[in-house]
Amino acid sequence: MPSEDDVTVVRGQEPVQPASMGVVLIPLLVGALVAVGLGVFGKVHDPQLFSINIAGFSGPGYVKSWLGTLAAALAIGQVLSALVMYGKFPGVTAPTWIGPVHVWSGRLAVLASIPVAVHCLYALGFQDFDTRVLAHSLFGCFFYGAFTAKMLLLSRKGVPGWALPVVGGLVFAALIGIWLTSSLWFFSNNEIKF
Repeated sequence: MPSEDDVTVVRGQEPVQPASMGVVLIPLLVGALVAVGLGVFGKVHDPQLFSINIAGFSGPGYVKSWLGTLAAALAIGQVLSALVMYGKFPGVTAPTWIGPVHVWSGRLAVLASIPVAVHCLYALGFQDFDTRVLAHSLFGCFFYGAFTAKMLLLSRKGVPGWALPVVGGLVFAALIGIWLTSSLWFFSNNEIKF
């Protein structure tokens, strides 16, 4: 039982212990290092201007835009499945398969994003020549930093109940930011095709 001296903050009835903040702080710091490291690499790396392309697509812009759209759609599935798992839809009982769906939709979303991120970092680097491109670069770095923090939090014991939803929400927001500044922009300025 903790003494009154061990309690740092009280929210409602739940005391937040100093150790629980360390459990959250370390993954957040590692995530921040990942985000900054990706940004620094992207900025100092000499862009190779090498493009990805996959058979069946019209060009690299379409590959990236469709993979980004797939990742965003799977991320929406992540949010919906999390809301079901945590009972946030009144009258909806979480089916037994919702947990695996949540896990696999997240894995597939990140998997779909990796070729796009590798291409963006390696071929183009961190760019800031206009507001949209700067926002896209920042969202991309932030996404992988937040994703790293979330994965580290999942593997730790004693994580406060608020931490995963908040960090998961940041991962989702960053991915949607990436999609808005890339795939949506691309499809808005080009024909929608494969």
